[in-house]
Amino acid sequence: MMDSDIKSCLESVDWCRADYEYFRGGGFSSHFKTMAEMPVTMLRINLVDGVGPTIQIAEGYTVVIDEEIHKILDQRTDPTWPTTWFVPILNRSNAFKDVYNVMANWGANHTVTIHGHIGADLITMASMLRIPVSMHNVHREKIYRPHSWTAFGAENEYASNYMACKNYGPMYK
Repeated sequence: MMDSDIKSCLESVDWCRADYEYFRGGGFSSHFKTMAEMPVTMLRINLVDGVGPTIQIAEGYTVVIDEEIHKILDQRTDPTWPTTWFVPILNRSNAFKDVYNVMANWGANHTVTIHGHIGADLITMASMLRIPVSMHNVHREKIYRPHSWTAFGAENEYASNYMACKNYGPMYK
C-alpha cells in the first residue's frame, strides 16, 4: 500500500467505543463499510463439543447496497462493527440453495473474509490438518483431498470427511 492508500483507509474507518455487553474489558472497534464489489471467501471455524474444530466456507461476492437500506440493517445489529455485505454463490445443496439457508446453517454472523475464491485451498489445508469441513460451496472438481479420503466413502462428502478426520486424528492437539 502507498501512503495515500493508508491515509484513505484510515479516513474511512471510525474507531468506536466497544460495546461493554460484548467486550467487557472495553477497547475500540473498527467501524467501516466495504464499498467495493469483489470476489471473496468467507471462513468460519466452529468448536463443536465432541468433535473439535470444524470449518465452514462460502465463496461469493461483496456487494454495495443502497445507503438507506444499509442504515436500517446496520442499526439492527451493532452499528459500531465493520460491515461487508456479501452474497454467496448458490447451488443445489441445502445449505446453499438460497441466501437465507446459508446464514441459517452458518455458525454465527461473524466471519473471516478473504479476497478471492480460495475455498478449494482451504479444504485441502483442512484435510491436511484433519479438520472436517462442515459446509462449503466449492465445485467438486476444484477440491483436492488426500487419496485415502476415498476409502471413507464418496457418496456423502461431509460424512466421509468427518470419518477420515476422526480416523487419522488431529495433526495438532
